[in-house]
Amino acid sequence: MNLSDTSILVTGGTGSFGKAFIREVLKKYNPKRLIIFSRDELKQHDMQKEGYDDKRLRYFIGDVRDRNRLYRAMHGVDIVVHAAALKHVPACEYNPFEAVQTNILGAQNIIDAAIDAGVKKVVALSTDKAVNPVNLYGATKLVAEKVFVQGNAYSGEGGTRFSCVRYGNVVGSRGSVIPLFLKQKDTGVVTVTDERMTRFWLTLDQGVEFVLKCLGAMCGGEVFVPKILSMKVMDLKEAVAPKCKVKVIGIRPGEKLHEVLISCDEARHTVEIDGMFVIKPEDPVWDVTKFWSKGKSLPADFRYASDTNKEWLTVEELRKML
Repeated sequence: MNLSDTSILVTGGTGSFGKAFIREVLKKYNPKRLIIFSRDELKQHDMQKEGYDDKRLRYFIGDVRDRNRLYRAMHGVDIVVHAAALKHVPACEYNPFEAVQTNILGAQNIIDAAIDAGVKKVVALSTDKAVNPVNLYGATKLVAEKVFVQGNAYSGEGGTRFSCVRYGNVVGSRGSVIPLFLKQKDTGVVTVTDERMTRFWLTLDQGVEFVLKCLGAMCGGEVFVPKILSMKVMDLKEAVAPKCKVKVIGIRPGEKLHEVLISCDEARHTVEIDGMFVIKPEDPVWDVTKFWSKGKSLPADFRYASDTNKEWLTVEELRKML
């Protein structure tokens, strides 16, 4: 999608994804305005110090919980990329009301403000933890996905279009296990919750490229899932700290042994195209089948999971990524 001469707002713009997305858009396109919407003035200040001081950038202090601030921020905006979330699993478990207010009620505020401001497209970032969730973070993101997909019913024909992007763990993002392994490396012992654990894995740049691709392809109501690689936690340990011993500490509350990006139930209304899967909305009010008629239907028992994925990262490939 050509983002030149458009006004774009990124919620959570000071986060790992937000900064990478903004950097890529400034490099490849010439947006009219690029609004960084976040609640932390220090992170915004640090971001400007890091070189994010382009004249096209606008720094808005605000919280997605604050509907009135979102209305102000979205004035004249064409595209919204919603990356703001409370995403640390233990923090969400201990502060459930906060997770609900940011991840669910914040999603509703984004939808209301975008429709009323006449925003053309909204893409919300989701996670593999939203599929058959076992923790509160995943449950809030599942609800957020449903809210964004059904948000198209509120905007009506010709109004704001809403879609979601769902992918796995991002290399080096905040909360990644890599900084933990690097910190523990000097002690000679790294902690692993379970030696059998697997995860989907992609880089920040891959995540940004996928979101840009989906912005161009979306019709409204889709959940886009990239075809990405899986990795074994023990291979990651070998890539980061090969000489260290391993201490198995057991799976934490709300943690899965393996992650799923597409469930068997979702496979029934999912199609496969080059480099991605498209989960189509089940609501017949807005039928996007004609837009994805070239997509390949999936087998009835299909399940896209990190432990049954056909594509795996080796220890050497992990080292190159790091």
